[in-house]
Amino acid sequence: MEENLRFIYEKEYWYISAFINTNEYIGETKAEEIEALLLDRLKNLTENDLKKAYKFLEKYPNAEEKKRVLVNMAKSVSIECDWEPFFQNFPYTDENNPYTEDNKDLAYNTLGYFKMEVEYYRNEPFQKESLSPDILQQIPFISIDILKEYSKRKENQYLILDIESPIYLFAISKKVKPMEVQWTEENINRFKKSIGIWTQIYSGQWTDYSDDLFKRRTKKNLSNRVSELHYIQRNSGFIYMVPKNYETEFDYINHMILEPTPRIRAVLFALMSINNSLDILFMKRYSDVFMSLEKIEEKTKNLRFLRGMIETKMSLIYSELDWNPREHYVKVLTHLLEIFRIATIIKRINNKFKTLYDTLQELYTKRNEENQKNTKKAVNFLSVLFGAGFIIDFVNAIRISFGKVEIEPESRIIHIIVSIFLGTCFFILLGYYIYGKLKSKRLEFGHTVDAVIQDDDRNIVLIKRRYAPYKDKYALPGGFIKYNEDPEQAIIREVREETNLAVKIVSKIGTYDQKGRDPRGKIVSTAFRCRPAKGLLMLQEGDDALRVEIVPFDQLKNLEFAFDHNQILRDAGVLK
Repeated sequence: MEENLRFIYEKEYWYISAFINTNEYIGETKAEEIEALLLDRLKNLTENDLKKAYKFLEKYPNAEEKKRVLVNMAKSVSIECDWEPFFQNFPYTDENNPYTEDNKDLAYNTLGYFKMEVEYYRNEPFQKESLSPDILQQIPFISIDILKEYSKRKENQYLILDIESPIYLFAISKKVKPMEVQWTEENINRFKKSIGIWTQIYSGQWTDYSDDLFKRRTKKNLSNRVSELHYIQRNSGFIYMVPKNYETEFDYINHMILEPTPRIRAVLFALMSINNSLDILFMKRYSDVFMSLEKIEEKTKNLRFLRGMIETKMSLIYSELDWNPREHYVKVLTHLLEIFRIATIIKRINNKFKTLYDTLQELYTKRNEENQKNTKKAVNFLSVLFGAGFIIDFVNAIRISFGKVEIEPESRIIHIIVSIFLGTCFFILLGYYIYGKLKSKRLEFGHTVDAVIQDDDRNIVLIKRRYAPYKDKYALPGGFIKYNEDPEQAIIREVREETNLAVKIVSKIGTYDQKGRDPRGKIVSTAFRCRPAKGLLMLQEGDDALRVEIVPFDQLKNLEFAFDHNQILRDAGVLK
């Protein structure tokens, strides 16, 4: 029968990856802002802040006691936040929202991370015995929601926090009860349940999970000493050291385990950001629409440059693995590369680059073929006209028509008719040439439609976007116009695809072509005011919509919209 053993919490370290533009912000200043913000909010949590945490704790025994402990630990928290630049001169552009009000790209030049030393009950160490992993994970979850609000502030537009991932948490312990243990393989197996619930802070804090799960969690002990335990998982880590080792050797553990973890995780954040940017560039072509191929190619080259910088940085790490004699450090680095799947993600990105370049080549070929086709038609037309003496006949016909040459009146009438005919042919040719040029130019723009769907009760139908750009933001139903489709047809089709509604077009609101309105490129949108043809009972989200909602007019001002859809709603008279 497994004996009971409890690890006593000491402190923890949090890490959040980030891009920052150091020409706009000082990283240390932002660290001070984040520290002050979290301290203020955590010490004054509202019921709304605690709602999700309380719901999570409901499934545990003694839920009310855990809720009480959670509130008290938040009030007791101490946080010291620092900015750690890892990769300077790293020119990243956020393709998900790349424009400021001045239509300049939101560019960043440094990849790094915020490091926070966090401790509960610093002045009441006996209270630390009440802390367990299921409670520890709640404060970081609350904090990430606070930081999401912080990152949306206009004054923070040159800072990108990795708020899609959990805050990386390293929990530290230097004491166990009821007795100290030597961490032999036998004792690790003997106390595997106690170890198991600490090795992953963010999940699996259950009393009934299986031996297989225990084995997966406890097989990666990175320590080679019987006085220590070191575990590094994808979103959290756990380190136990006996008090003597903690006092004398924690700096070594900090250098060999804690510091490499957020660095490799920052590399992961950069790779995933590049991956997301590539996905957005793929969307530049939709429904056979060309959108500034030169701009796509320019951005792709920049992403390829960033990938090369990361691969160079990684090659230094791989070289260190080859020659570094410190077995413990090599084991940690190898494990980090494995759990963060760095090699796999780089391979996936390389495949996307290849596919994107192949697609660009196809688009260039198609555009060139279209241009050559139009040019060939014009040249052939000119050849026919010149071959038939068009210019000479046209000039002579004009001269005769205006009396420059003496001929019979009947002949003059014939020449007037001929000159009109030849002149018409000339202007048709000129018009065809201009049309070909405009058509070729038009291929570099995307054309979309957006629908303001209003019912009789002053409600608007909105979607939440499933994909980038502006993922999870509210938007009007709509999408790209297909080839040979007029805007009216497109809006009825797109509304049906995204909301399952049949609509009637009431009126056109306007055309929107402001530079920077859409991060995917030069995209012009035509907006229509519409009404449901058969009510809203059939409302259902489609492929591109994460969710579809009916929103009253008076609630629109509280929502965050994608693109320039707030402006469209203002022009439609439904948003004040």
